[in-house]
Amino acid sequence: MAKSPSTARGALLVASGVFLSRIAGLIRDRVFAHYFGNSDAADAFKAAFRIPNFLQNLFGEGTLSASFIPVYAKLIAEGKEEESGRVAGAVFAILSAVVSVFVLLGVLLTPYLIAAIAPGFTGAKRELTVQLVRILFPGAGILVLSAWCLGILNSHRRFFLSYVAPVVWNAVMIAAMLMWGPGRGQYDLAGRLAWASVAGSALQLLLQWPMAFRLARHLRFAWDLSLSGVRTVIKNFVPVFFSRGVIQISGYIDELLASLLPTGAFAALSYAQTLYLLPVSLFGMSVSAAELPAMSSAVGSSAEVAAYLRDRLNRGLQRISFFIIPSAVGFLLLGDVIIAAIYQTGVFGRQEVLYVWAVLAGATVGLLAQTLGRLYASTFYALRDTRTPLRFALVHVSLTAVLGYLCSQQLPPWLGVSLRWGVVGLTVSAGIAAWAELLLLRRALNRRIGRTGLGLGYALRIGTAALLAAGLGIMVKVELPGLHPIIMAVLVLGLYGSGYLLLCWLAGIPEVTSMLHKVRQKWLS
Repeated sequence: MAKSPSTARGALLVASGVFLSRIAGLIRDRVFAHYFGNSDAADAFKAAFRIPNFLQNLFGEGTLSASFIPVYAKLIAEGKEEESGRVAGAVFAILSAVVSVFVLLGVLLTPYLIAAIAPGFTGAKRELTVQLVRILFPGAGILVLSAWCLGILNSHRRFFLSYVAPVVWNAVMIAAMLMWGPGRGQYDLAGRLAWASVAGSALQLLLQWPMAFRLARHLRFAWDLSLSGVRTVIKNFVPVFFSRGVIQISGYIDELLASLLPTGAFAALSYAQTLYLLPVSLFGMSVSAAELPAMSSAVGSSAEVAAYLRDRLNRGLQRISFFIIPSAVGFLLLGDVIIAAIYQTGVFGRQEVLYVWAVLAGATVGLLAQTLGRLYASTFYALRDTRTPLRFALVHVSLTAVLGYLCSQQLPPWLGVSLRWGVVGLTVSAGIAAWAELLLLRRALNRRIGRTGLGLGYALRIGTAALLAAGLGIMVKVELPGLHPIIMAVLVLGLYGSGYLLLCWLAGIPEVTSMLHKVRQKWLS
């Protein structure tokens, strides 16, 4: 029989860690907006930050989770602790060597990377970007090794530490800006901030290292390719590597096109992505990260495993949508309140708020598809199938490239729309591509394990509750203009959140009744 461990606590721990790290990231972005706004230096730092981040995303959490955790978790479930330690040590040794080579190549080839990723950057702006990328690359390599620790911790169901660790990294960057920001020019501050990022990366790794060593008691760091588990990890790693690469290329296509738009478009896209990725990480990642080890540990006949996976997937989709649908509605209708509360400070004024809100509103098109797609991909990874998600990721990036180019072009002059608004088209096109990928993933998985998916009736009920609750928030926003952005956000978003939960409770949404039941149990105990 397939085991059916509860992942609710794991998902909560992941969500808690992600929430704290994302809050720290938002504080970092607020301080960044205060000193940099939508300036050339902001564009340069955001672009530079993304280029070495490509390395982290290729080798880091998503790739290691999909290739390493299913093998390592299965060995633990079968009681093969010594073999699991040897596999983990070999993976670390191989990963360290490969990442070191990529870091060196990245530093040496930085000017060519800038030409490929941000061809619209010229002069001092381009020179600053080159300088920052060379500083940031080693930090990205360190974060890849931090992702290995995450794989160990997650496989042992120790979820919180690995997801809260980025708080340290953000704290170092925040401290650097507060220390040097008031007395430095933007270009000089950007360089110091890059070095602070590298230092924060090292602290993030050191925070997880002792726990990983205690859990993997039989670690042996050696290039041991004779182990079948190591060969399986490498075999799974390659298609996931290319799949993650394709998705990253999709994001870089958006950024390449944004670099060709007027000043501020690149930074605005980055600000919007920070907010957009908050619910993706907080809810999509938390459920997917907690489910992957549980799904990978399933045993039994093919029919039993299929039924088990189908049940876990459908329940996970419902949990994710309960939070993601109101997040999308909130970004679309109340995004200006959210952005003003976080970013409106210093040189980041009301016009910048409205500009980023438009970009964020475009991103809501694909928010639900992006998060549900993560769980579908995790289900394929649990089945040891890493090739199917790769095929559909290729479709995703192709659509992003074509639609992104078309949507970012100058509209006819008689419409009076500036080219700077083309960045909104980039986020809309990325959302359409995400829906295409999700539909392909769902169809392929349904053929393997049976019918899966989010119920339309359920989605309509929570969508209606979110729209009605957002209407209450809009009324407050209209009736009480002139409030401080943070006070406005507390009132509007507080009313929105409480209204949504109340309406869902009245509609009999099980997630709300379950939360109330747990709160009641803790209160009575």
